[in-house]
Amino acid sequence: MVSKHNPSGNKKRSPLSIFAVIGLCCFFYILGAWQRSGFGKGDSIALEVTKQADCSILTNLNFETHHNDVEIVEPSKPKAQVFKPCDVKYTDYTPCQEQDRAMKFPRDNMIYRERHCPPEEEKLHCLIPAPKGYMTPFEWPKSCDYVHYANVPHKSLTVEKAVQNWVQFKGNVFKFPGGGTMFPQGADAYIDELASVIPIADGSVRTALDTGCGVASWGAYMLKRNVLAMSFAPRDNHEAQVQFALERGVPAVIGVLGSINLPYPSRAFDMAQCSRCLIPWTANDGMYLMEVDRVLRPGGYWVLSGPPINWKTYYQVWKRTKEDLKAEQKKIEELAEQLCWEKKYEKGDIAIFRKKVNDKSCRRNSANMCKPRGSDDVWYKKMETCITPFPKVSSASEVAGGELKKFPARLFAVPPHISKGLVEGVSVESYQEDNKLWKKHVNAYKRINRLIGTARYRNVMDMNAGLGGFAAALESPKSWVMNVVPTIGKDTLGVIYERGLIGIYHDWCEGFSTYPRTYDLIHANGVFSLYQDKCSFEDILLEMDRILRPEGAVIFRDDVDVLNKVRKIAGGMRWDTKMNDHEDGPLVPEKILVAVKQYWVGGIKGNSTSSAE
Repeated sequence: MVSKHNPSGNKKRSPLSIFAVIGLCCFFYILGAWQRSGFGKGDSIALEVTKQADCSILTNLNFETHHNDVEIVEPSKPKAQVFKPCDVKYTDYTPCQEQDRAMKFPRDNMIYRERHCPPEEEKLHCLIPAPKGYMTPFEWPKSCDYVHYANVPHKSLTVEKAVQNWVQFKGNVFKFPGGGTMFPQGADAYIDELASVIPIADGSVRTALDTGCGVASWGAYMLKRNVLAMSFAPRDNHEAQVQFALERGVPAVIGVLGSINLPYPSRAFDMAQCSRCLIPWTANDGMYLMEVDRVLRPGGYWVLSGPPINWKTYYQVWKRTKEDLKAEQKKIEELAEQLCWEKKYEKGDIAIFRKKVNDKSCRRNSANMCKPRGSDDVWYKKMETCITPFPKVSSASEVAGGELKKFPARLFAVPPHISKGLVEGVSVESYQEDNKLWKKHVNAYKRINRLIGTARYRNVMDMNAGLGGFAAALESPKSWVMNVVPTIGKDTLGVIYERGLIGIYHDWCEGFSTYPRTYDLIHANGVFSLYQDKCSFEDILLEMDRILRPEGAVIFRDDVDVLNKVRKIAGGMRWDTKMNDHEDGPLVPEKILVAVKQYWVGGIKGNSTSSAE
C-alpha cells in the first residue's frame, strides 16, 4: 500500500540521476574557475564598467540620515551672502512706520500714522544693530517694573509724563510705577474700580483691547489678573511707547485708529478701553466707535476714561467749553445706543458700556448696517461708517456668535467658529487632533531647548499660528504668544481669540508692526513653504532678525528642502543653526531647524562678531 506521506511509495533513486547531479556540479566549478582566471568575456565587461564608474572602496559606511549635515549645493548660484550690519541710525528702524515716509501722507484720519511700507528698491538688506550696551531684558515679573536704559535709550517720556507717573529714570534703568494719564496713583486701583462692574476675576474676561496704550501699564497689570490685553499706539512724538511696552514683556503693536480696519477679526475682544486715548469718537459719524464695536464680542465691555467723561471737573484743564464737552458726551451715548450698547456705570472719570448679547432688543437703523462681506477680510481694507450686524440667533437669551466658556476652560473647549462649521476643512475631530499634535510638537521643542516654557522666553511669536495649538500648548503666566495669521492663508484668527489667546493678521512679505528686538522666541511652522512663490526668503529672514532679540531663538518646522534654503541664508546672518529630525524619526521629510541669534551691537570696531562696521 502507498503511504499518504509518500504517495510514490518507498521507491529508491536511480544511480544515473546521482551521476548527472555530480557531473553538473563539476562543470559549473570548472566554468567559474575559467572566468576568474581572466580569460572570460564577463571579466572584461565588468572591468570596463568599473573603469567608467571610477568606484572607490568606502571604509566607513554610515546609513544614518544626513539631513543634519548635508547642505544643498547649487553650483550655478554663488555662496551664501554675508549680510553686513546696517548703519547705527537704523537701530530703532520700523520699515512700515518710518517718520520720513509717513510725513509724505495726508494727516486726515491719521493716514500718515498708518502702515506705509517701503517699495522693493528701498528695502534694507542689512542687519539691524542693537544699541551699544544692550542687555538681556529682566525676566518677568521684574520686567513689568524695570527696563534697562541701554535697551531703550529714550528719556523724553520721563519728562513729558512725569506728573502722570508713566515712567521714571533711575541710574541705568527705567522704573514703571504703574501710573497712567487717568490713573496717576497706579493701575491696580483703576482696575479694581473696573472690576466692580466687569467680571474680570472669574475668567469671563480674557482678551482685551487697549486703544492708545502709552507704555501699556494697564495691559501689564491686567496680565497679573490673567487677562491678555492687545495694546496699540502709533509711532509718534511719544517716543518709543510701544517699544517700552514690549521691553516690559507686555503684548503691544504699533497701530492707530485711522482710515483702515484694525487687523483683528470681528467679535475678538471681551473688553476694550480708552484711557485718555484722545481718539475722536464722534468724528466721521462715529466710524471709530463702530470699528471698536466690530471687534467687541457680544456681551463685551467698553471703558472710556478721559474726555469728555467728567467734563464738569476738567473742562478748564482741557481748555474746552462746557457746552462742547457736554454735546460730545451726548453724541457718544447716542452712538452707543445705535450700536446696541448699554451704559452700566459712570462715576468720576470712568464710564462703562456693555454690548448686548444679541440684537433682539436693539433699535437700529437698517440703512446704516454694513453690507455683507467676509467680516474678517480687513487687511488694508478701508474703514466704513457702518454697523457690523450681530450673527443671527434663535432666542432672546442666545449669545450671538456662540457662548464661550470661562478661561482657562475655553482654551481647549471647542470654539464656536469650529462647532458652527465656519472654518473650511476643520471639524471638531480635526481640531482636537490638532491640539494633541501640538502638545507633542511642543514637548519635542522642549527636549531640544530646555529654556522653552521658562521666563527666559517671555515674548513669543508664532508666525503661522493655524488654530493656535502651539500657543495653547505653551500657555503659562511666564510667557505670552503673538499668534500671527498670514493674510494669504486660511483665516483662523477668530478661533484663536475664542480660545482666549491673542493675535493679528499680517503679510510676511512686509515688515511687522513692531520695533526691533521685541521677541525672545519665534516659531515658524510652514511659513517658508507658504511664501516660497510670494516673496523672497531673504526679506522674511531679515525681518525675523530685526524683531528677534540678541541671543533669542527661532524654531522652523518645514520640509527639509525648504529648510536647507533657509539655513543657507541664515548662515550669513550671524545665526547659529542646527537641523533636527522630526520627532517621528529621520524618514519624515519635515524637519526642525533651530537657530540662535548671536549677541552683537552697533558702533564697536575691531570685533567681527560684535561690531557694526
